[in-house]
Amino acid sequence: MNTESLPEIESHRDLQIWILKDLKLVPVPEGAYGNFFEEHCYVVLHVPQGLRATQGTPKDLHYWIGKKADIEAEGAAGNFVQDLQEMLGSAIVQHREVQGHESDCFCSYFRPGVIYRKGGLASALKHVETNMYNIQRLLRIRGRKHVSATEVEFSWDSFNKDDIFLLDLGKVMIQWNGPKSSVSERARALTLTCSLQDRERAGRAQIGVVDDEFKASGLMEIMEAVLGHRVASVYPAIPSRSINQLQKARVHLYYVYQKDKGLVIQELATCLLTQDLLNEEECYVLDHGGCKIYVWQGRRCTQPEKIISFSQAQNFLQAKGYPTYTNVEVLHQGEESAAFKQLFRTWSAEPKNKNLELIRKLNQVKLDVVQLHSQPELAAQLRMVDDGSGKVEVWGIQDLGRQPVDPKLHGQFCAGSCYLVLYTYQRMGHIQYILYLWQSPQATTQEVAALKSNAEELDLMYHGALVQAHVTMGHEPPHFYAIFQGQMVIFQDSSRPSVKGRPAPATRLFHVQGTDNYNTRTTEVPPRASALNSSDIFLLDTASICYVWFGKGCSGDQRAMAQKAVTVLSENDEGRETVLEGQESPHFWEALGGRAPYPSNKSLPEEVSGLQPRLFECSSQHDHLVLMEVVFFGQEDLDKYDVMLLDAWHENNQSHRELVEGSLEIESVIAEITAALKGPQDRTEKELEPGPKAGGSSTSSSSSSTSTNSYQSSSKPMVNGCLSSKQLMHQSAKDLPEGVDPAQKEFYLSDSEFKDVFGKSKEEFYSMAKWKQQQEKKQLGFF
Repeated sequence: MNTESLPEIESHRDLQIWILKDLKLVPVPEGAYGNFFEEHCYVVLHVPQGLRATQGTPKDLHYWIGKKADIEAEGAAGNFVQDLQEMLGSAIVQHREVQGHESDCFCSYFRPGVIYRKGGLASALKHVETNMYNIQRLLRIRGRKHVSATEVEFSWDSFNKDDIFLLDLGKVMIQWNGPKSSVSERARALTLTCSLQDRERAGRAQIGVVDDEFKASGLMEIMEAVLGHRVASVYPAIPSRSINQLQKARVHLYYVYQKDKGLVIQELATCLLTQDLLNEEECYVLDHGGCKIYVWQGRRCTQPEKIISFSQAQNFLQAKGYPTYTNVEVLHQGEESAAFKQLFRTWSAEPKNKNLELIRKLNQVKLDVVQLHSQPELAAQLRMVDDGSGKVEVWGIQDLGRQPVDPKLHGQFCAGSCYLVLYTYQRMGHIQYILYLWQSPQATTQEVAALKSNAEELDLMYHGALVQAHVTMGHEPPHFYAIFQGQMVIFQDSSRPSVKGRPAPATRLFHVQGTDNYNTRTTEVPPRASALNSSDIFLLDTASICYVWFGKGCSGDQRAMAQKAVTVLSENDEGRETVLEGQESPHFWEALGGRAPYPSNKSLPEEVSGLQPRLFECSSQHDHLVLMEVVFFGQEDLDKYDVMLLDAWHENNQSHRELVEGSLEIESVIAEITAALKGPQDRTEKELEPGPKAGGSSTSSSSSSTSTNSYQSSSKPMVNGCLSSKQLMHQSAKDLPEGVDPAQKEFYLSDSEFKDVFGKSKEEFYSMAKWKQQQEKKQLGFF
């Protein structure tokens, strides 16, 4: 390895980009990040900084190949990537990217989009010049979450009905929206246009938007003046070759190696893949349906084997007849990406940091709350806002309404029912609320609907200040357990705990699980001997006495928590009896219906996954659900046009067998999401925007853009601005004046009072992301 030829790495920067010049790497100016010239190759290094660096995310090293780059440059870029990987260490995921077919990971670095530019070395070294007005170019803009702009021929022949085109004339930028483009595509294209205006024109260029050519006659005159008169109508776009979703479900694992001068491809397994197929002394190729190729390198494979990994992958593509642009990702054992791990039936790994070690031991050791204050990342992962000592209110859902639960019965739940648990606490002198929606899998559809409806009513009573958290029975978060301080009990029959006291005594058996206040729950199980387990503690509640049964394998911490839990069933010490396994009385076995075999093995605690959540944008193409991953995501990635799916790994509690056998009815779920997507994508801007916005056909100043459509929703009243803030703020739906839409109360304020209350005009407010609007409305009492 020749380290002298390698560029200097700036450790404090999360993203660094180099362009290949004369087979050497030259740094790209930061202002030009996101611009790629099609005749060149680039090397991109991403090193997570700050909080992301603590979450076990590996570094990503990409080499990007322009569609007109020569073979020599491509080979040199690949060699540089290998040398950089060796210099930086094994905690690197390597990627091969081809123009127009980049990975989701690569695209996620560049917001609001990637720009492909024509030209060779001379133009590439100039990159982006601010205040560059002497320019005429046409960009075709495509994409939803991952947007790209490609410089195309300066002609009407480049236009089509499905895409969006930006006519860049230096001082004037005209965005022409294809009539078949969606609202979300238009909005994201406009974000990219505004970014170009700021970065390349210092905000001085004027932007015009053509949604309707007839209404935007002024802008169309400018376009025809520079592009010539359009003699033919615009045609639909040629359908792109997209990977069939069923094809992506086909996963094959191969052992690939060189023999003599040939490549040997030996198939080892198809889905379902298991981790034990991977040998640490070998290299493997995982084929994800032809849409992506993974090269996995064991920690003990030789350096020469690692060096030829990319060439092996390219040989594999050729042997399989896959396109040369197929994405390739090279991973090292212990540094696998989340996308790779999800292709296996299960995946286990050694914790990479102390945080994950603590999470994994949560069910085995006592949790130190002081430790959570000093480690906010861990507190966030465990969803521990405090130690659970705040104020608690509980309501049960009965007859589709909510009935308060006596404080003496807090923590007692009935399987088959739903509950609302309101927790109030203080943080930095401010009162905060969490509303837990506790739901049993046995609850009816009507009860679940009533649970959500009553939660919304409570949220309205608290002026939108409640943070809602949905909780499923048996999978409660640590903070929920902490609220009840180890005394959470779940009864199985319909005689739920009520203000009248505990149900009439009967023979009942309860399983106590947990070692501290943050993981302990007591669940009623069938009263028979086969339900016992030597590793745990059980409470046998009979008409005359409550037995506390200690299995041989239980710990001292488990015993301490059982003594807390038993007070829920038996308040007096006289009514309890401690029984050690093997020393049971005849009455004990008689109450359980006689002796029977039961498990004696140690039940392992449920492992909390250290895998990172993944966010996907859902879209519908030709009636198929398509998922586009958003890597390194934040709240800003959620906007009013999106349907997003967050895969949190541990939130899906169905077994692998249930998933495979289709018990989740995944086909119907996909159909529902696809149907939901059709509505938003097919609506016009007029139907989707929540507030009025001026429109026209002239160009705009640098601070705003012009659209040919009015943005006022068709569902809005014809007259607005007729009510005062006193009539609208902190008012429930039934208390509002007649005809007022409770979801859009702020719309009825006059323009002047709206600005006084919100500190901005209605136009500025409705141009914000939907979640930001809701946040302000909650704070100001208009939610």
